[in-house]
Amino acid sequence: MPRDTTDGGASDLPGGAPRGARRSRRNFAGSRPVMDDVARLAGVSKQTVSRVLNDNPAVRAETREAVLDAMRTLGYRPSRSARSLASGRTRMLGVISFDAARFGPASTLTAINTAAQTAGYLVSSIALDTADRDTVVQAVDRLSAEGADGIIVIAPQRPVATALARARPDTPLVMLDNGLGDGTPVVSSDFTAGARLATRHLLDLGHRTVWHIAGPTGWTSADRRAASWRATLRDAGARVHEPLVGDWSADSGYALGRSLAARPDVTAVFVSNDQMALGLLRALHEAGRRVPDDVSVVGYDDIPEAAHLLPPLTTIRTDFPEIGRRALRLLLAQLDEPEEVGEGLEREPVIPVELIVRESTGTAG
Repeated sequence: MPRDTTDGGASDLPGGAPRGARRSRRNFAGSRPVMDDVARLAGVSKQTVSRVLNDNPAVRAETREAVLDAMRTLGYRPSRSARSLASGRTRMLGVISFDAARFGPASTLTAINTAAQTAGYLVSSIALDTADRDTVVQAVDRLSAEGADGIIVIAPQRPVATALARARPDTPLVMLDNGLGDGTPVVSSDFTAGARLATRHLLDLGHRTVWHIAGPTGWTSADRRAASWRATLRDAGARVHEPLVGDWSADSGYALGRSLAARPDVTAVFVSNDQMALGLLRALHEAGRRVPDDVSVVGYDDIPEAAHLLPPLTTIRTDFPEIGRRALRLLLAQLDEPEEVGEGLEREPVIPVELIVRESTGTAG
């Protein structure tokens, strides 16, 4: 069959066909070429074409080249559905997230999407407002019904893990923040180290104790940060006040900050996320408490705006993109090389955090 030598675009065939001639897009019947046409032109079975599409190492090099050459000649572009039929996969992954508008979950989800696209997968995501068992199980069932090859659950609330543990799906899973206790891979940030760094930084500046605005009870990140803050104070022999519990929002940080601003004995505050710290800064400003001259403040997460607040916010930087990339890597390892999970790959990696010192903290007056 003659080839048209008009310049064309790069092919998406396995191994990457070279740029060059634009080939015919029609078979002998005048329709777009299909797998049967490739098999017939290459002189192989349809099953062999499927094996080439999926990079099966059992295919001999000369046979593989003959199939690829037939694809190039016909201009055959393997569809996602053809690949799915050949491999038994949809090349679609599911993500279940909570409070997806917040900086941390949103940044993690963006990283998962980017890494999945690079790996040749689509992502279907479901954002949930509640963490009850029925809602979580329905989300898993929906993604499974859509044919998700695997699911990543951004599970900052303990009830999420409890719900999944009671209704463990057959679909490969990776959990973020919470484990199921059954060996399911889980990726988390080092919450304990982050809170310790923040609290120790304030103590080292000469503050006699550190107050804490915590995140909501039942959230893994909030609970672990509060526990580490408390342990660090006790280890230093400092007084431990009861934490004030917020809901992650700047509004709650402002409301709680007004009560702290009214106490002259408050000189240092560790806040469980930057949004609540932002509200605290406003409350302190309105009360005439200068930061850091009168009160030092440390946030958590290092949102993009943290460096531009007045004053710029000292905070704990969380590597959300790395959390997302690591979660996807663990999920794909379960699909491709299950034995690598727990051997070449850590089954429960903890992503390091970093203290970013800016102008909201200073020595005790």
